[in-house]
Amino acid sequence: MESHIKLLAIYLIAVNVIAFPAYGIDKLKAKANAWRIPEKTLIGLGVLGGFAGALLAMKLFHHKTRHGYFWAANILSLVLWAFIIWRIAK
Repeated sequence: MESHIKLLAIYLIAVNVIAFPAYGIDKLKAKANAWRIPEKTLIGLGVLGGFAGALLAMKLFHHKTRHGYFWAANILSLVLWAFIIWRIAK
């Protein structure tokens, strides 16, 4: 069981390491009127476990903070992943 938790921790760290800069890159591209990362990709990163990196990036970069569905998707993902971790650790 402990190995499952370690693998899950590695996975969650990796997806958050990807989600955080994705929001930052999208913010830079938005300022430059350049090609953007699709919203469904950004939300998908949060749903896949990158909610912490996404929420931190939203606050730090002031990006997508006016879109309620970004907050909702990431907070619901946090709750979902907390439940998954609780069930695995149980």
